Formats: sequence, C-alpha cells, structure tokens
Amino acid sequence: MRSETLLPLGKLDPGLAQPESALDLSRVAADAQRVEAAGYHGLLMEETKDDPFQVLALAAQATTRVHLGTSVAIAFARSPYVTAMSAWTLQKLSGGRFELGLGSQVRGHIVRRFGMDWHPPGPWMRDYVRAVRAIWSSWQNQTPLDFESDRYNLNLTVPLFTPPPLEHPDIPVLVAAVNPYMCGIAAEVADGVRLHPVCTPRYIREALLPAIEAKRAIQAGAFEVCLKPLIATARDDATLAERREVARQRLAFYMSTPAYGRAFEPFGLTTLCQDMAELSRQQQWQQLAERVSDEVLEQWVVVARYDELASALRQRFDGIIDRVEVSIPVESAQDQADLSAIVAALDDAPADQQAQ
Repeated sequence: MRSETLLPLGKLDPGLAQPESALDLSRVAADAQRVEAAGYHGLLMEETKDDPFQVLALAAQATTRVHLGTSVAIAFARSPYVTAMSAWTLQKLSGGRFELGLGSQVRGHIVRRFGMDWHPPGPWMRDYVRAVRAIWSSWQNQTPLDFESDRYNLNLTVPLFTPPPLEHPDIPVLVAAVNPYMCGIAAEVADGVRLHPVCTPRYIREALLPAIEAKRAIQAGAFEVCLKPLIATARDDATLAERREVARQRLAFYMSTPAYGRAFEPFGLTTLCQDMAELSRQQQWQQLAERVSDEVLEQWVVVARYDELASALRQRFDGIIDRVEVSIPVESAQDQADLSAIVAALDDAPADQQAQ
C-alpha cells in the first residue's frame, strides 16, 4: 500500500464548524520537500481554493522523486485541450512524475459556479478522457489531431500551437468515483480511480471492485484503486478524542448529502441519511453530528494514535486498495519523525524503489 498526501502538509479535515485555512504558497516548496523526505509515494493537490496545476508546478521544481497529481481537477470546467496542455507542461517540468486526476463535480457547481452546460457525467467523462489522450497522442507523434465523439469534434492542428514530444509521454489518468457506474467508466478509460472517503472496505469489495473488474477484463495494463479515508489521529488520547469528534462532523455532512447515499445503503442507513439531509437543509449542524452513533462512526472513520495508525489502516484496507492518503500536522522534528514512521510502515517498498 503506497502513501500519498495533500498539500498543505498535515492538512486536517475541517469538519463542519472549523473553516479551512488557506494554502500558504510561500511554503509549497518547503512542504513538498518535507513530503519527499518523509518517503511518500505521491504529493497531491485538490481544486478548492487554488489552481492545482500551478501549485504542483511549484512542488515539481522543489522535488526530484515524489510523484505529483491533481486530486482532483474539475474536468468539465475546462476543455480537454486546456487540461491536456496543463498536464503536458507539468509532465515536462517534473521529468515524468505527474498524473492527472479528474473529477466530474455535481450539476449545481458545473452550471452555477463554472457557467457550463450540464450533460450526463459518465458518458461525458468517457469522452473527456479519450479526448485528452487523443490530444497527447497527436503531440507525441506529431500527427494531425482527429478525435470525434458525442461531445467533442477536435480536428484542428496548427504547428505554432503544437508542443514537441516528451521524454516521458505516458501520463497516468485517474478518475474520481463514488458509485459503481463511474468506477466502470474509470476502468474503461483511465489508469486508476480515486474513491471518495465514504467508501468503506465492504462497499468497495461488494459494489465497486466488481464494476472495475468487469471492465478491466477487456482492458490491458495496471489499474490502481486509491482512497482518502476518513481518519482521526493524534499523538495523545486527549487530542485524539477531539479529532474523533471533528471526523464525526464530516461523516455527518457526507451522510446528509444525497449524492453519497449509495455508499450507505448496504448498512441499512438510507432512512437515517434522508432524515439527516433534512437537518442539513435546516442548517442544524449540531443535531446532524449527534445523529452519527459511535457504531456508525467506527465503520467509516479510522481512529488511532500515531503509533497505531499504519497498522489500523493496513488492517482495514490491505488487499482492497493500492494507495492511501494520510497525513499529520508537522510542526516539529518529532512530528516529522512520526510522519516518516507512519509512511514507512504503510509502504510496500522503500521510497527509492517506488520512484522506478
């Protein structure tokens, strides 16, 4: 199981009540170097308050080994050509260490925040990834672009705007998913899937892996399952108890979101999730968290001290996922040592071998 982390290093889930602090761009290079020193396989950047491609460009210049990826960039807010160019540039800058993570977002954000028309996300994502790959192939082989699908008709090639071939042209693509259908799309056109934190081992085994395996049976090449699980961790029990409650708040938010309802169905929680959705509409945040019992929390949240965290993650996810996203706040030499120990206990191979 290979380890990954988001920037900023040590980023904690803000729950419902605590605002997320802004990324300090002046610290990106130093944080990226700490991630690399800790032995991580991957350094990720999500698209929330900053452009992930630009932030990863800073990280690429400050590192030499760690893999870099968007987790995730919003596909449907950009044309495939724009995304292809951003990824191509980062692949060149990083010396072949970049991977493109794409997510669909929900209709409200695509239409009302990004100002784009909405289409069924599954077929759209299939066309989108294939279009991006066709653009990359055109650049690498210096051949005319010729891609046509239900969504795109790309056939204009201009030498002035055509990048030269890359030494490392094979850019992995991972697609974000929370349901079997999108997992199937990812298995059909991508190199891996990034699963949502609501995905438990049982849900992954019973619902998602069969959808992936059905499509991979006719596809060649490796395919990786990546997960950012809900985690509550700390060095001492008192702080751990506080972070456990923050995780309860986040889980409550997910349970109240209809788009994630499929992940809770196997546990008989559909009615509870519907009740919580109504509390969310009323902005009854405290009552929302109170509806999450300890039993439910323990099914979704990995709760462990630093010295137990790697073992707890392995016990829950070994043999189910290939990569796990995990981090702790790093404010001292002891924190850095603890983080390195967690990463070393998780990873299947030494860091210098994983870069191969």
